[in-house]
Amino acid sequence: MKLLEGAVDHGGSLGRAWALFPNASRPFVDLSTGINPHSYPLFDLPATTLSRLPEAARTRDLIEIAASTYGAPSPANVAAAPGTQILLPRVASLIAPGKALVLGPTYAEHARAAVIAGHEVTEVRDFAALADADLAIIVNPNNPDGRIIERDRLLALAAGLRAKGGLLVVDEAFMDVGPREHSLAGDVGQGGIVVLRSFGKFFGLAGLRLGFALSDAATVERLEAQFGPWAVAGPALEYGILALADIGWQDAMRASLTKASARLDALFGRFGVLVAGGTPLFRYLRLADAADLFSALGEHGILLRHFADRPHVLRAGLPGSELEWQRLESALVGWAARREDKSKGSKQ
Repeated sequence: MKLLEGAVDHGGSLGRAWALFPNASRPFVDLSTGINPHSYPLFDLPATTLSRLPEAARTRDLIEIAASTYGAPSPANVAAAPGTQILLPRVASLIAPGKALVLGPTYAEHARAAVIAGHEVTEVRDFAALADADLAIIVNPNNPDGRIIERDRLLALAAGLRAKGGLLVVDEAFMDVGPREHSLAGDVGQGGIVVLRSFGKFFGLAGLRLGFALSDAATVERLEAQFGPWAVAGPALEYGILALADIGWQDAMRASLTKASARLDALFGRFGVLVAGGTPLFRYLRLADAADLFSALGEHGILLRHFADRPHVLRAGLPGSELEWQRLESALVGWAARREDKSKGSKQ
């Protein structure tokens, strides 16, 4: 499937939700993103984080902690940025325009960024097809279905691409809650690999805008040169330093998210909704009447993620409070009753 540059629809837009469901109950329960609803605890910041330019020493502190937490070979293999989104076209521009292959279906911004960088972009469904790429892009775990590509397969692909001057980009935005043994963070020193890590999703602070590119030292220097000094804002530095070093919070949160995702599976299962994949931060749903479920929940002020090109699937994030769980359950009860009535009517 050939991909062209253009507007990309995303989850997380409450303005769009209000336009779609103007009479819905408020506030919206936004389950359309894969962002942790239980954010890292907020804390008071010194006024100087806003009144002064960030100190280079604090950036170095952040990069050192990120390298340790993510398992990069060294701090020289980590570049910090104001979110991974801004990194996408820059990473795609690391090699000359050529054939970019994206393993899909997946997060659409990778294809758009590769087009911006001048590549001829195609989405492929077969992992083996990526060997023909100059630039190969994989999201691992995948968004929205949670698909995992094993580390040894990724390393073999990277070796083949590296031999011909190509590049493998692995977006590990959800690897904080994924099988970390399949991360390539520790392998980036080999060259020809860029790993992207997102801070905001797992730590529930997406508005902070913080992300990282992990690669060989020369590639990291190229990326950092594009940003210049003060790439990461003072508040993001302070939250990143504290949260990435807080291994106890991270371990406890992983356990909590795993429990919550199992609860969500059980809830959807009660109403015959197949959970076909996902990660502990989101579930991938497959059903024939997905559009009806999306609309029914939206009318109750509960927003799921739907996909215009995949009308039979939805993605659901985690409710953030018991009240949100109750609202979701109540809306599902109403949807199931309406579906049953329709089924009876069609048989008469």
